[in-house]
Amino acid sequence: MIHTTHSIRVRYAETDPMKYVYYGNYAQYFEVGRVELFRSIGISYDEIENQGIWLPVSDYKIKYIRPALYDQKLEIHTYVKKIPGVRIEFEYEIYNEERIKITEASTTLFFLDAKTNKIIKCPDFLMEMIEANWKETAEDTLL
Repeated sequence: MIHTTHSIRVRYAETDPMKYVYYGNYAQYFEVGRVELFRSIGISYDEIENQGIWLPVSDYKIKYIRPALYDQKLEIHTYVKKIPGVRIEFEYEIYNEERIKITEASTTLFFLDAKTNKIIKCPDFLMEMIEANWKETAEDTLL
């Protein structure tokens, strides 16, 4: 498993008239989590794209537990719990300043060759970085 955390502060422009984060803005928070997870293993999204790989989202699920509010500091936890194949799955949890979980979500992205526009398996350069940063969990050792 790979797990990263990243903090953000809710900006006024991200909220509705009740000062709740507008539901559509959560996708941007999850993108921040994904970008930072890749950065934590030693590669930027830009570098992946420069290698000719695109990562379009094919599935997005979210559960809103509590609202995020204007000016709150949020902590985004991002996980990759399965070694990728042609898809890479991310799971997310967002916590507020009181360390209360307010949101759970997941996204599935697939690897797309930018030149051929064909779905491919996770490229070797990225798989090596993922494997080098993989941490076994108690659940993994039971399998």
